[in-house]
Amino acid sequence: MTEIVREGYDTFDRTITIGAGGPLALVRHARPQAEALMDAACRQFTAPLVRAGDWRARHWLARAGNPYLPEIDAIAHALGRPGAHGLNLSYEWACTSGVAPDAGGAMVLRRTLDWPFHGLGRNTVVARRHSVAGPWLDITWPGFVGVFTALAPGRFAAAINQAPLRRRTGLMAADWLIDRVTVGRSTDLPPCHLLREVFETCRDYAEARNLLTTSPLCLPALFILAGAKASEGCIIERTEDAAAIVDAPAAIANGWLTPAFGRGTARGYDSPTRQCLLAACQAGPCDDLEWLQPPVANPYTRVAAVLEPAAGRLTLQGWERTGAATHILHLEAPN
Repeated sequence: MTEIVREGYDTFDRTITIGAGGPLALVRHARPQAEALMDAACRQFTAPLVRAGDWRARHWLARAGNPYLPEIDAIAHALGRPGAHGLNLSYEWACTSGVAPDAGGAMVLRRTLDWPFHGLGRNTVVARRHSVAGPWLDITWPGFVGVFTALAPGRFAAAINQAPLRRRTGLMAADWLIDRVTVGRSTDLPPCHLLREVFETCRDYAEARNLLTTSPLCLPALFILAGAKASEGCIIERTEDAAAIVDAPAAIANGWLTPAFGRGTARGYDSPTRQCLLAACQAGPCDDLEWLQPPVANPYTRVAAVLEPAAGRLTLQGWERTGAATHILHLEAPN
């Protein structure tokens, strides 16, 4: 059973077991949350823009031969309304993430996801999934087929931050448009589809790190990866066909940490300060969500999470623009 989170501060009790059923099974279990997200999209962006985004997204997915297009089509058919295709290719978000050992030496991944999209925090669910590589917990939303934040107990935890906007012309609007054109010509996977493949197929940290480092992407991304062993943790900075790795302890927001890819325009709310604050917090005692302070927590924060792969433990809270929207969820899963 799942609980629909009402407006305001409420109990977070929405862990949903779907096994190998996939995202369509999640929609069937949590249709009210999926409907709420579609309603929010139409209110925020208008119905005509949602339909236009759907058309553009589906056209690209079909041209690229994306392996998850049939799932998105099935979700759209089940919901009987536009929104599923466009939302699945939406990447206008920012994040703050870090990976560092705790006092006992076990690697921990901390992260916030920031997105000026209303309803994400109160409609977040944890899907208990199972694939050939083993069980895992997907922090997600009904209707999404990719993976942004997840924990595979005893294997690894991982998350995605949006990479900085590459500086090509000096004009942000022009740089953004050039990037969109570049993505439109690609047939490679979006970062969140690659991360789903990692959780479904990789048996350990080494396999996950290799796949995230070498697989072609349709656009740049920042992957944060924590393993079940004390020595396993890194940030992987990615362009479409190259990678730079920063070993733990490290923290990142939405700018490059290394000079490998030149200069970029950091995204989101005060990215440099977010990165520095999380790096400082995780360098000392950092229990539960005590590190969640401004500007790491800001008006765009929608999800805050702590993932501990060795212990199989997850801490999670949904946020909206007015602050915390749910109670803190503590979840332990057997390895």
